[in-house]
Amino acid sequence: MSDTASPPAITDPSAPVISVAPVRLTAPDRGQDLLVRVTAPTTGHNLPVVVFSHGMTLTMDDYAPLAGYWARHGFAVIQPTHLDSSGLAPDDPRTPHIWRIRTDDLTGVLDQLDTVEAAVPGLAGRLDPDRIAAAGHSWGAQTASTLAGARVLQTDGTPGDSMADPRVKAAVLLCLPGTGGDDLSPLATQYFPFMNPDFTVMKTPSLIVAGDHDDSPLTVRGADWFTDGYHLSPGATDLVTLFGAEHGLGGIQGHHDTRTTDENPERVALVQQATLAYLRTALGLDDGAWPTTRDSLTTAGDPLARIDSK
Repeated sequence: MSDTASPPAITDPSAPVISVAPVRLTAPDRGQDLLVRVTAPTTGHNLPVVVFSHGMTLTMDDYAPLAGYWARHGFAVIQPTHLDSSGLAPDDPRTPHIWRIRTDDLTGVLDQLDTVEAAVPGLAGRLDPDRIAAAGHSWGAQTASTLAGARVLQTDGTPGDSMADPRVKAAVLLCLPGTGGDDLSPLATQYFPFMNPDFTVMKTPSLIVAGDHDDSPLTVRGADWFTDGYHLSPGATDLVTLFGAEHGLGGIQGHHDTRTTDENPERVALVQQATLAYLRTALGLDDGAWPTTRDSLTTAGDPLARIDSK
């Protein structure tokens, strides 16, 4: 990997981007190899890394609007396909531990960055292991949040083991599921009991993005459930609430995803721009990127979203 003493190169947004899949990574305790997609600019060095966790039943091939945008602006984006993508049988011994296996997928990617570099033509020696962010959408946001320090509460209410990863310097959490217990619907209580986080120990700098019309079947509370991570986490510095947005935040999964119920290119563009600006500032690439974006949205005459900051 790269010499991290050197500053990252400024990448031309008009330069070509390469996307390679599948890259096969070893995962001895998983039952099968981990397959990932890698999207990166063809120019630039010391590229910061985003490891991205998809939502339930999606794959490494989704979220192209985000992965491509980040890559065009100088990031290497690594997207694993989790085991729930194709579904696990209820009696599969891995099923009760799927949330933990998801986290292991992300840490496994970080453990094998050298393999990732070697598998992608022209990428060798160009990643910056000191500038790493975790990101995810929906269930993937919960997965990414565990690397940022969030813990899953056990049945007796005590926090489980920490899976925080010190290599992760920032997180972008899109539609992050909220607290468990009485806030969960009967559906979530039955099938997703691990959606019971303790955000009070999530200390890594994080951006939370939510939609104010995200009416999830997983909670009895409504859209504000997806803002719990911001209100309860000491590391969640900022919350972007998109007006009128549902769970797809305008279509961040991609144009081919028929589950998007609120298709809106302007919302997708806002998510792209806001998340990029946050990542650039949080990873020490541009101190002014996020403050400038935050101020411009705050003063917009007809804003698409509201930003709260601590």
